[in-house]
Amino acid sequence: MSFQLSEDQQAFRAEVKRFMAETVIPHAGEWDETGYFPRAELNAAWEMGIMNLCIPEAQGGSGMSLLDTVIIGEEVAYGCTGYSTSMMANELALAPIVLGASEEDKEKWLRPFTEEPRLACFCLSEPGAGSDAGSLRTRATLEGDEWVLNGSKQWITNSTHADLYVVFATTDTSLRQKGIGIFLVERGTPGLTVMPHENKMGQRSSDTAPLVLENCRIPKANCVVEPGKGWAVAMKTLDYSRPMVASAAVGLAQRCLDESIGYAKERKTFGKPIAQYQSIGFKIADMAIKTEASRLLCYKAAWLCDQGLSNNAEASYAKAAAADWAMEIAVDAVQVFGGYGYVKEYPVEKLMRDAKLIQIYEGTSQIQRLIITRELFR
Repeated sequence: MSFQLSEDQQAFRAEVKRFMAETVIPHAGEWDETGYFPRAELNAAWEMGIMNLCIPEAQGGSGMSLLDTVIIGEEVAYGCTGYSTSMMANELALAPIVLGASEEDKEKWLRPFTEEPRLACFCLSEPGAGSDAGSLRTRATLEGDEWVLNGSKQWITNSTHADLYVVFATTDTSLRQKGIGIFLVERGTPGLTVMPHENKMGQRSSDTAPLVLENCRIPKANCVVEPGKGWAVAMKTLDYSRPMVASAAVGLAQRCLDESIGYAKERKTFGKPIAQYQSIGFKIADMAIKTEASRLLCYKAAWLCDQGLSNNAEASYAKAAAADWAMEIAVDAVQVFGGYGYVKEYPVEKLMRDAKLIQIYEGTSQIQRLIITRELFR
């Protein structure tokens, strides 16, 4: 067993780190203040080849492993988790097509994302169906050669700017999970309305907006996963994506750790750097322990997926632990900075606000524990 990254992995990790240092980090604070959506900077990531990493080589993609993807994801989130969430949301939206669609549909829907910068969004959550996604109410009714979609979706990342909406809908709400299929809706389709975006506490440079489907008609062929099979694909997608979310938490935690170490070396009280006080040193040591443990959980969950092995429990271990520890680490970073940690002149207050969302999206920390409990007592 080797924990050494390959030369290729080390090289592209360094390249992504440089890209973030030049393109994102200098502007992340301003984006947070204004709520700016960095479409041009996401296009630059596409040009660099670090978006849509789940697309297979057969459809023009990079064919990168999930482990490669989480290594990249950590470096992106180190720079700004709002930015990284927009990138991850594309992976999340395209993964159901990769995992569940026919080869013909993969070619039709995935290849355009390799030919020009495009955004997609994953439309599962609803106003009354977040953690209990199986109770979704969005209906799909087949009328001749068209599916007619009616319902609403909530907390949809990239919704305002998406070119493609990957919609989970049911043919019969009484069937719960057994009636769910996956339907693709293109931007501008009549009956699709994107509502005003949410004014979020953190990750403010990512776009989050509800959408409404009202007699939204799409071709019959746009159902890429037939009703009854959509739920299984959704669960496979989340097993694939949760290590990516965990990697975002690791990146944020590492940023908090690095900022805290740098500040503790420079800040002096009573004639010496605060790093020399055991109370500060131990706090930062605990931050380092949690960060490295999160990284290892994340890597294992990704590795299992790459081997074609079940990572259901491990993906939840990684997501729950990394998210919860990132929140703790961010709070500790603010404490290390003291009063300066509470003002926007320094980066850690943004990191603390950004961290909270990682405990909530793609399955709350409580839902992860529910999944783990079920696996343990299976």
